[in-house]
Amino acid sequence: MKKGIVLKLFLFTTGLCMLIIATIFIGQTVFFERYYESQKEANLKERVTAFHEKYVEANGDASKIRSLEQGFQRDYAIWITTLDKQGNMKYADDFSIEVQVNEKVFPKVEKYPQKTIQIPMYHFVNIDDEKSQSNLKVGNNITIQGVEKDNILIPSRLFSGRDMSNEQLESGLDKLKQTNFVLIRGTIKEIHFPKSSTASSFIYTNRIFLERMKSLQSSLVATGSLSDRDGYAVRNYGKGQYYVENYGESGVTYKVLTQPILDPDGKTNYLFAMTSLQPVNEAVQMIKGYYVYLIILVLLLTILLSFYYSKQIARPLLQINETTQKIAQLDFSEMISVDSKDEIGDLSKNINVLSSKLQSYIEKLQDDIEKEKQLEKTRKEFISGVSHELKTPLSIMKSCVSILRDGVATHKKDHYFNAMEKEVDKMDLLIVDMLELAKFESGTYKLEMQSFYIDEVMEQICDQLIWEVEKKHLQLEKELDHVKVIANQSRIEQVLTNFITNAIRYTPENERIVISTIKETDHVKVCVENKGAHIPQTQLDKIWERFYRTDAARQRSNGGTGLGLSISKNILELHDATYGVQNTTDGVLFYFYLKTSV
Repeated sequence: MKKGIVLKLFLFTTGLCMLIIATIFIGQTVFFERYYESQKEANLKERVTAFHEKYVEANGDASKIRSLEQGFQRDYAIWITTLDKQGNMKYADDFSIEVQVNEKVFPKVEKYPQKTIQIPMYHFVNIDDEKSQSNLKVGNNITIQGVEKDNILIPSRLFSGRDMSNEQLESGLDKLKQTNFVLIRGTIKEIHFPKSSTASSFIYTNRIFLERMKSLQSSLVATGSLSDRDGYAVRNYGKGQYYVENYGESGVTYKVLTQPILDPDGKTNYLFAMTSLQPVNEAVQMIKGYYVYLIILVLLLTILLSFYYSKQIARPLLQINETTQKIAQLDFSEMISVDSKDEIGDLSKNINVLSSKLQSYIEKLQDDIEKEKQLEKTRKEFISGVSHELKTPLSIMKSCVSILRDGVATHKKDHYFNAMEKEVDKMDLLIVDMLELAKFESGTYKLEMQSFYIDEVMEQICDQLIWEVEKKHLQLEKELDHVKVIANQSRIEQVLTNFITNAIRYTPENERIVISTIKETDHVKVCVENKGAHIPQTQLDKIWERFYRTDAARQRSNGGTGLGLSISKNILELHDATYGVQNTTDGVLFYFYLKTSV
């Protein structure tokens, strides 16, 4: 059984640990990447929604919106901006040039209206590249290539001076016709560069963000709709939609989100946001290789820990099993020593309590059986004693009756009648004492307690027995305190009468009897001592038994029944009183204690 439970716990624990490891491995290698991307997209959508709410609150304030964009990049690592319906970045006036248009080279227009246009420079100038910026100066002639839609120029390339000759233009006409591009020339009137401390400067430094924004703008110009763009995944939210794209570069994947919104004029704008996904793919591949070593290590640890754990769990259970087997064989000598504060500890405590109670009940049952045996023995001794005690007076009475019936010694007729009357009195006293003793030993007799002065009771008993004291020429000495006690007065009188009568009976002539009380804290000790005689030490514990006599012949001749001390013993036990007998230097002392009354 020991091997069985340990093995089961070991296999179960090992299997559970391996299942957990396998679950973690599968989760990290198969589902973690998808979960990470899904959570990243949900987080991005949540942040874009929050940006939209604050964007509406800004009510077109460019400085607030730029600060808001910078705050989202700083707090959430999300690059975000607002685009118009052609895909141009709104609020980009701080990084632009104003150009006076001189001519429209393609398609050729003889009289092109003179006008000034503002062109954002993030399309063709790197804000961190000083060389590209040095070619742009006020008054320089420039050539701009791009697309014109809804009378708005969307530039794609910029050439300073006359870098692009007419011959180059003519050689590329076929291409320009196919792509519907425009080509214009003009003069730079004004240049706007953001300062490094301004809120919008950070957004012009992210090359990937600007390139994805240009790609989005190309799609809008070409198709006029996001839904037709390749690589976009459409997600529904509420009554609208947003578009998600995964873009990878240099081993890093970016999550790009575009959400159409309406400006206060009811025109379609776009919230364009981008955040990077950490390179989890590489991490997942490394984890797969790492798990090979990890599983081997964890497997070894699992086997060792599972075996130890199984032994630890099984040890108290095995101890409980061994102890309960002994309890089943009525051996209560061993207790379970489990101190854990869990269900096993509670079970151990309950078994220990059960064992203790069973042991006490069985001991009590054994005591009851022993008492029953003793009672049966006492009953037999009682019957034997009663038979013996009644046999002598009956024999005497039978002899007297025979003498009187035969008419022998008629002159002693009164003598024989007196003898028979004396024997009848003895039998009557014996029967009364037997009934009294049976009443006390029945266990149903209840005493009624009273308060009385013990010295007064003892004085009264001495007065009643003074004739017997004087008859034997005894000296009766009294050392009594005036003490009130709580007891049943009539029964205590019976005990005292028995003790004093025995003292008179067994004290030699011309000796002393000392009756005293000794007051203690809440008890009083009542003593009756007779001088001049001792009880053999081996018989001191037996004198309380029924019909026990230290001198059977003398007691019978003195009229005793042999039940007085046994009756006294039962009376004192009903009072829960301490009592006893002991030999003194020159006599025998009987004593008992009673509670004093306040």
